[in-house]
Amino acid sequence: MSIAAPEAHVVVTEFFDAMNERELNRLDAIVSANFVRHCEATPDVEVQSLDDFKAFLDAYTAVFPDNVQTPIHIAADGDLIGIFATYEGTHLGPFGPFEPTGKRAKFDFAGMFRVEDGKLSRFWVTWDNMTILAQLGLLPAGEAADA
Repeated sequence: MSIAAPEAHVVVTEFFDAMNERELNRLDAIVSANFVRHCEATPDVEVQSLDDFKAFLDAYTAVFPDNVQTPIHIAADGDLIGIFATYEGTHLGPFGPFEPTGKRAKFDFAGMFRVEDGKLSRFWVTWDNMTILAQLGLLPAGEAADA
C-alpha cells in the first residue's frame, strides 16, 4: 500500500499527539494490533503488539513523565514513512540502572514506519544513548587530552 505525503503527515502527527497527550487509546485507530517496534538503542525491549507498545510508552512515561516527542520532518515513500524528531523530558524515574537525576534531556531521533492495511505496522527507530546519558550527567567525566 502506498501512502501520500499529506496522509503520512496526518497519521504521524496523530501518532505523536496521542503519545504526548497520554491518550494511548487514540493509537488504536492508526496502529495495527500486531505492531512491531525495532530499536538498537533499547535491545532488551521487545514490542510485538500494540499492547506491548502501550506498555512500553507507559514505562518510559514513568521515567520521563513530562516527555514530549516532536516530529520535525516527515517524508513518505511507497508504504514507508520516514521521520526525524526530537524527544525531551525530565528524568524523574529509574532509568535502567540509573536513579532519577531530575535533569532534562533533549535529543534527536530518527525512524521509519511501514504502513500495512492503512495502519502503522512496523517502526524502526534509533537515537544516541550516549547523548542522553551525558545530558543527565550519567557518564564519567573524560580526562583532558594532552596538548
